[in-house]
Amino acid sequence: MKKQFDTIVARIGKIVLGKDEQIRLALTCLFAGGHLLIEDLPGIGKTTLAKVLSRCLGLNFRRIQFTSDMLPGDILGTSIFEQKTGSFVFHPGPIFTQVLLTDEINRATPKTQSALLEAMEERQVTIEGETRPLEKPFFVIATQNPLEQSGTFPLPESQLDRFLMRIQLGYPDRASERILLEQGDSTPLFEKMTPSLKAGDVLKIQQAITGIHLSEALLEYAQDLLVYTRTTSQFSVGLSPRAGLALLRAARAWAYLNDRDHGLPEDLQKVLPWVVGHRLRSAENAAEYPTDALMAMFREVPVP
Repeated sequence: MKKQFDTIVARIGKIVLGKDEQIRLALTCLFAGGHLLIEDLPGIGKTTLAKVLSRCLGLNFRRIQFTSDMLPGDILGTSIFEQKTGSFVFHPGPIFTQVLLTDEINRATPKTQSALLEAMEERQVTIEGETRPLEKPFFVIATQNPLEQSGTFPLPESQLDRFLMRIQLGYPDRASERILLEQGDSTPLFEKMTPSLKAGDVLKIQQAITGIHLSEALLEYAQDLLVYTRTTSQFSVGLSPRAGLALLRAARAWAYLNDRDHGLPEDLQKVLPWVVGHRLRSAENAAEYPTDALMAMFREVPVP
């Protein structure tokens, strides 16, 4: 699997330049069956990553541009009365897809943001009393602008917790940016891209990942990490059991994509900051810790 994984990363990396680590994390999140939050400035390449990833994996893709006046029905769909039939007909919203890009999710009000909660957790939506299943696989990629920018609403903790990982893209390095400036618009490259996988392949990988073995020692280590966040005075609130399950899912996916049938402490450590960074706040000022500072704290937990 590692060779195929590296090939997919390389193909996506021809368009999303200089971001191989972020591409690997995004793929890990998808194959783990989670959802991804990308937080960064506009124009960094968040939308491009989502579009290229879905094209490369052969998945249906739809995009929602969130705005402050958007309503839940704009996401889920609504029933419209048709005079010809004399009845209401349901018109599905853009959420009925496989890869859903919710662009600038924090520009919508909390009421609209909450329309995604059931879909992200249960892969279904309940509309007008009827439950409708979503396509498989179902993967939400949300982009978020920094909160200091005007016109943004912070995501509530219940919404943040639905995202398996949160990553940042950051500015490209000088060499990658030079290539980007020279090649200009990446649309022709995107249109020529053919899928490396199909939806069925993605589902098989997701199922295979659930079979990755985690030893008793590794489970103890994961639990020690959770307990550390609950007992140290540095965090306002510790990690929940759901966060622990998310950490193990991501670690299993990272191990599988690196051709191992069992998890290692290194797998947990690799995904740890991206799984827990958006779930932890400083006890002093409720701010988030930088990745380096967060990992320095977790080094206090003994590794088996």
